[in-house]
Amino acid sequence: MQEIIRQLEEKRERARLGGGEKRIAAQHAKGKLTARERIELLLDEGSFEEWDMFKEHRCTDFGMAGQTVPGDGVVTGYGTVNGRLVFVFSQDFTVFGGSLSETHAEKICKLMDHAMKVGAPVIGLNDSGGARIQEGVDSLGGYADVFQRNVLASGVIPQISLIMGPCAGGAVYSPAMTDFIFMVRDSSYMFVTGPEVVRTVTHEEVTAEELGGAGTHTSKSGVADLAFDNDVEALLMTRRLIDFLPASNREAPPVMPLTDPAERMDDSLDTLVPANPNQPYDMKELIAKIVDDGDFFELQTDYAKNIVIGLARMGGSTVGIVANQPLVLAGCLDIKSSIKAARFVRFCDAFNIPVVTFVDVPGFMPGTAQEYGGIIKHGAKLLYAYAECTVPKVTVITRKAYGGAYDVMSSKHLRGDVNLAWPTAEIAVMGPKGAVEIIFRGEKDDAEKIATREAEYKARFANPFVAGARGFIDDVVMPHETRKRVCRSLAMLKNKQLDNPWRKHGNIPL
Repeated sequence: MQEIIRQLEEKRERARLGGGEKRIAAQHAKGKLTARERIELLLDEGSFEEWDMFKEHRCTDFGMAGQTVPGDGVVTGYGTVNGRLVFVFSQDFTVFGGSLSETHAEKICKLMDHAMKVGAPVIGLNDSGGARIQEGVDSLGGYADVFQRNVLASGVIPQISLIMGPCAGGAVYSPAMTDFIFMVRDSSYMFVTGPEVVRTVTHEEVTAEELGGAGTHTSKSGVADLAFDNDVEALLMTRRLIDFLPASNREAPPVMPLTDPAERMDDSLDTLVPANPNQPYDMKELIAKIVDDGDFFELQTDYAKNIVIGLARMGGSTVGIVANQPLVLAGCLDIKSSIKAARFVRFCDAFNIPVVTFVDVPGFMPGTAQEYGGIIKHGAKLLYAYAECTVPKVTVITRKAYGGAYDVMSSKHLRGDVNLAWPTAEIAVMGPKGAVEIIFRGEKDDAEKIATREAEYKARFANPFVAGARGFIDDVVMPHETRKRVCRSLAMLKNKQLDNPWRKHGNIPL
């Protein structure tokens, strides 16, 4: 018995050391934590229960028979974040470069299967050189097995990916199918084909950072949600994100003790919207002033800045926030912002998170670049997402709601539950100037008549009362009472039940 215990401790110690002290030191020299150090930071102290510590690869080709390390390059198990169950896998770059083998994939798949059974989030800490070449098709099959779990888990349990080192080739498609992707600046990258292949095929000179670094994916491609300066910051922000999320699609979002009165007023909001309809203002100021304690977890902060998305709490419960941003492109909807918001709305709907929408949108972005890029189909994604969404939907129109963009932004016509408007709201087919130039095109050379017509149009449509008379707006509210009215609406909608017609799945315009 003593001998078995001794062997057990030896194997455990070897597994904990991963690729050895020299490789651990090399990992630290790059400013990166090890796989186990990351798990210790992510989870509550002492809560981690490890699985498959002794699992080893079965490959015998290319000298691999003599190279075995317990755990085979990935640490898997479960623990808690602020007392709530999560499953986690952390790839160990010190062991075979964190490369994915058949057994490496088996460990991840086992973890994800259990997470779906019990209904708990999966957090993947990615730091891998890719497929283990020595295993050939077995490693490729392992990737496909993981991909299948990502698809089955989608909309069932939250999936979060942290890219904390290299993630290239086929490996990128697993994080791509998860709900959130966080990256670490200067030490992580994602791309399908690396700089060398790009240089050979297209003759473009590009570095790994330029091609797939955190800055690229958070500002240009939109692949990643947020970027952080180091591993510690990324892990702590992941803990914060988990606090907003339900454990699975079978649960309501978590409720926190209410420290900010739901009936709170804010008189400063009465002067937020400028008198000049062409003057911008910061929609984030409105969000910060109406959510609980001003705590807003914004996502994709550097991508498609003309729309703002993120998680907050109102009345203690998690809500998803979607808002046009007048500071950027006047808040117009374009291809990128439509895709960004549509995916977020669908996430909220999948996990029972109410959606609160703030509208100040002059329309869809015009131009050949948008039309050639498919704004028709991409804009329809956002429309589809809102129309399909069955969770409570509360909409507040602060200023402009023009054209088809009015319809798309969670209007009453797309089954918006409560639609409110500020007195400054303008709901019309288009702005006064453009409308008058079309309706009275015969008078366009008479500046005085055009000015008169524009004033008439403004008097008629530069207010929320026409829409209110049709029942498209439930009420006109003063800006300072926005928090109170939204919190009351959400409380009223708490037990909302709405089912879409039975179908295998819809055919969203991808």
